[in-house]
Amino acid sequence: MVYRPAEDSYLLLRHVEGLAGGLVLDMGTGSGIQAEAAASKRGVDLVVAVDVNPRAVEEADRGLRRAGLRGRVELLISDLFSGLRITGLFDWMVFNPPYLPSEGVADEASWAGGLRGGETLERFLSEASRYLKPGGGILLVYSTLTGIDPEVFKGYEAETLEMLPLFYEHLLCVLLRPKPS
Repeated sequence: MVYRPAEDSYLLLRHVEGLAGGLVLDMGTGSGIQAEAAASKRGVDLVVAVDVNPRAVEEADRGLRRAGLRGRVELLISDLFSGLRITGLFDWMVFNPPYLPSEGVADEASWAGGLRGGETLERFLSEASRYLKPGGGILLVYSTLTGIDPEVFKGYEAETLEMLPLFYEHLLCVLLRPKPS
């Protein structure tokens, strides 16, 4: 299953359109909506769009071709950073991780983030700063229902850019920058 754009996607999209520049990593690209937005933006040199799901990468490829943006995006099948070999490369990262608590049924992988909901996000944040250029930023979205270990944020300066109230939760779009060493 490929995640279909929803409220969280459009919340993140608004900030990708406003902030992304240089070399952009779209982690968990899904349908490719964030990669497409970044690739169509002035000031973005190249987008690397990554997803663990081969069907998502295929769907993103089709969408980028339809939009005439395929030449501005490199697509990669990878479990988070496992397929990336060069660190310190990206100016921006965008990530709409699976963030809802779940028992982890395989078909739910596009939205289910583990028993607490935050396991995928925690794995991402434990490695992300190594792949950013100095001064780089991370845009991500998650829910107030997401159980996240606060330790993973300790290496970052965080700014909540927008909070979107929904029926039973709030979605947050957050800007993270690694704290200086």
